[in-house]
Amino acid sequence: MKDAATRQPVFRTEAITRVYGSGAGAVQALRGVDLALYEAEMVVLLGASGSGKSTLLNILGALDSPTEGRVFFRDREITRASEAALTAFRRDHVGFIFQFYNLVPSLTARENVALVTEIARNPMRPEEALERVGLAPRMDHFPAELSGGEQQRVAIARAIAKRPEVLLCDEPTGALDSKTGITVLEALDEVNRELGTATVIITHNADIQRIAHRVIVLTDGKVSETRVNETRLPPSEVSW
Repeated sequence: MKDAATRQPVFRTEAITRVYGSGAGAVQALRGVDLALYEAEMVVLLGASGSGKSTLLNILGALDSPTEGRVFFRDREITRASEAALTAFRRDHVGFIFQFYNLVPSLTARENVALVTEIARNPMRPEEALERVGLAPRMDHFPAELSGGEQQRVAIARAIAKRPEVLLCDEPTGALDSKTGITVLEALDEVNRELGTATVIITHNADIQRIAHRVIVLTDGKVSETRVNETRLPPSEVSW
């Protein structure tokens, strides 16, 4: 990762809140969150269910918007952008990876990745993206012919094929056993190192925090702790 003095924020938030509903039934998911996420950084978001992790990730990826506060991507405020501008932002700059793979069953791994490369501005070839996650021998297989870990790696290949500046990962290993989960973490770590993609991972497995450059803990919609890992753990040593 670049020296701290030369890194540029990919995202910056200013006092963002998110309230769902109104009146007595209102739920405050975020309560004034300030943070910055940097180029080539891997960040793990920790917190109990309901702490605001997924809400924060969805706001960063422009899948949701804050009730108050501002969000900047690079030097551009996206909080007040039009829907067309937000669609372009998601398409051009952000890769999403979720717990469930959302692959098209009737398409091969290569064809699933090509869905993204056909609309991206400067994509990798689908074959290159699949090679990066170790799936070159499996690229012409359909999802039903792939293991859970292989399907998740197809989802990673699909996300990175458009060369995003940031990867937002919501429980990417949540449905996987330890062996396949470690393989997925290794793929994410390699993308972060080789492409310099800022990577944010939500997880309930607290041991995964040890592979990150930085750990951010959310409690009741607020950042309650931030810590830096001076020594990072290789994904192969993560406990399940």
